[in-house]
This record gives sequence, C-alpha cells and structure tokens, in this order.
Amino acid sequence: MTANEKIQKALDGASACLENSIVELGKKNDESFADSVWHVGAELEYALFLFSMKFPDESSVSKRKPNPELKDIETATILTECKKLLDEAKRQMAKEKLAESYKTVNMARHYVLKVQEDIAKKKREAFKQKEKA
Repeated sequence: MTANEKIQKALDGASACLENSIVELGKKNDESFADSVWHVGAELEYALFLFSMKFPDESSVSKRKPNPELKDIETATILTECKKLLDEAKRQMAKEKLAESYKTVNMARHYVLKVQEDIAKKKREAFKQKEKA
C-alpha cells in the first residue's frame, strides 16, 4: 500500500468515526461520543504523520491555513465544519494536491482538539460536582 493510499485510508477512517461522533452527540451518549471523537483524532494524527513523512521540510509546504478561533461555538457546528474539511481534504487527495490536503487535515485536527478540550472540561466539572456532593 502506498503512502497516499494509507493517508486516504486514514481520512476515510476519520470520516467514519466523525459520522459516528455526530450520531452519538445527537443521542447524548457522552461516553460513546468521547470515544468516537478520540478515534477521529487518532486517525487525523496518523494522516498528519504520514503527510509529514512526505513533507519532512515543512517549508516545502506553503504556509499552513490559519486555525480559526473556536471560542463559544457549539460542538455540533464544530463537527459539521470538521466534516466539510475532511471532505475537502479527500477531494484534494484525489486531485493529488497533497500540500493543500495536508493543510486542510491539520485544520480539521485543530477542530477535533477543540472538541476534545470541551469534553475534558465537562468531565472535570462533573468530577468537581461529585466531590462537592
């Protein structure tokens, strides 16, 4: 399997896990939602690792897309934007625009990190509430 095929497989895996995350968010199944989001992040990290092997000198990849500020945005909105980014990254891969896909995947990972931070914050708050009780 070529590196590009491995990247594509990781992106497909991330998309599938993202779809599951959206479903679990709708069901309000916090544990399963957190697990699905973790899998999305893992697949994106793997894809970024594979991209970094193709572009060992990041200066060969033009400046990364800026990561947008994600304060006060609902989780569902963030996941929807992440889905759009993954779809775009897959289209870019299909057109062999690897550098652009790399930047897009990096931005998608930024979105997933925000969701993971929110999950961790909610868990900490729930733990603090249990301690007070």
